[in-house]
Amino acid sequence: MLKGSILQQLADAHQSGSRPLRFGVYYKNTLVALCHALEDSILTSNSSPQVITAFQRGKWYLQEADRYGEIAEKSQQIVIMASPDSGFAEHPTSQRKNVAIVSLDEADPVAQEWHLIIFSPTYTAMVLCQELPAADYGAAGQPKTDVERKFYGFWTFEPQLVKETVEIAIAHIGKVDPQLQQTLTAQLEAITVAASEEQDDLGAIVARVVNYLQTTQLVLIPDQEDLDNNLVSNELQAFVRMAQLMELANTGNPMATAEVSALAEVMAQLLNLPAWQLKRLRLAGLLHGLVSLPTDFVIQKSEEAPCCPLVPEVQALRRMPRLNAIAHIINHQTEWWNGTGQPAGLAGEEIPLEARILGLVTHFEHRLTQLPKEKPDISQEEILIQVLSECQAQAGDRWEPKLVETLALLVMGLQQGLSLPVKPPKVSNGMWLLDIPSTSELLTAVMDATGGNRGS
Repeated sequence: MLKGSILQQLADAHQSGSRPLRFGVYYKNTLVALCHALEDSILTSNSSPQVITAFQRGKWYLQEADRYGEIAEKSQQIVIMASPDSGFAEHPTSQRKNVAIVSLDEADPVAQEWHLIIFSPTYTAMVLCQELPAADYGAAGQPKTDVERKFYGFWTFEPQLVKETVEIAIAHIGKVDPQLQQTLTAQLEAITVAASEEQDDLGAIVARVVNYLQTTQLVLIPDQEDLDNNLVSNELQAFVRMAQLMELANTGNPMATAEVSALAEVMAQLLNLPAWQLKRLRLAGLLHGLVSLPTDFVIQKSEEAPCCPLVPEVQALRRMPRLNAIAHIINHQTEWWNGTGQPAGLAGEEIPLEARILGLVTHFEHRLTQLPKEKPDISQEEILIQVLSECQAQAGDRWEPKLVETLALLVMGLQQGLSLPVKPPKVSNGMWLLDIPSTSELLTAVMDATGGNRGS
């Protein structure tokens, strides 16, 4: 990363913390579709955001300036950072009172970055990237077409990360324009105070992201497989990020999705499930936060499949046909073994096996997080014992008895010192290639710690 860049400063701030950032490589066509989706979501937002962007060069901003004129109508403030080009500052959008132009020196590291940072009381999102240097393209050299240019970075909806990045960006802007820095700081403080629990519809925003990425796919040259894979991986990332944010709001645990995914994968290993089921459980664990049913949830039948009601957020997954099976698992994770659960009232083996596993480990992880808040003096050993005991008390009622026995086996391993290598998910350039630690060694460790007993 370029020293002094916004991306590098944010990465350094999280390098030794409990929430390391996970970065990926994005093609330009992917970033264009992603940024357009996030920008256009401003137009339907319930509040006016502060928007800070870095376009590298003014000519790239000029290609988007007319769009930004429309976005400015709904925004509190827009800041454009770029190396100046002819006509850069003279465009009508640049003359608006709430649009500020920050011309960057060629030597400024931010002049090599591509950023979109959106912060308002109801809608936060950002894309942070910097272009790969020529040496990083390898033997093939730099691409011949503009859409194949590559950028290194990440994107997120998480409000705290977005706010932290806004602060870094404002400090950088202050080196060029101290007065604008003061204005932006005051706006940021006001927006933070006004932060609302009534957030914009993240499901609709994610649906727009997926639609824009899929539209971009349709215009690709047939042999551009790498570009296509990059777009598909970002469709998946959109859902993963939505699930993480929803789970964070529900539990306060930023690692909840990764922890559930790791637990589900180990359970699948202990049950000797085939690799394809293990892989589906891994992904379902990352996306399980899309379902959070209130106690008064009303079942709504799907017109296409009246026997299988769908939670609205899960329905959004079906925009990607390859996620239909995952949507089915997540949709039924809240069913009960005795048939009194939701959303379809399925019972016993009518409930998909992966959904039964996911429901149990999701509840288990949630109670591991919540119990210390209820009993601050409780030890880690006591937490494991009590949460397992709660699950055992509901065996045959809420949970499948055999799965509770398997969970007990896993808890025995944890009591013997087994540590799950939980890391934030990194979605690579293939649809199913998730960079998550393998659990084959975990299975061996559990079996060694428990004497090799798999239970009945």
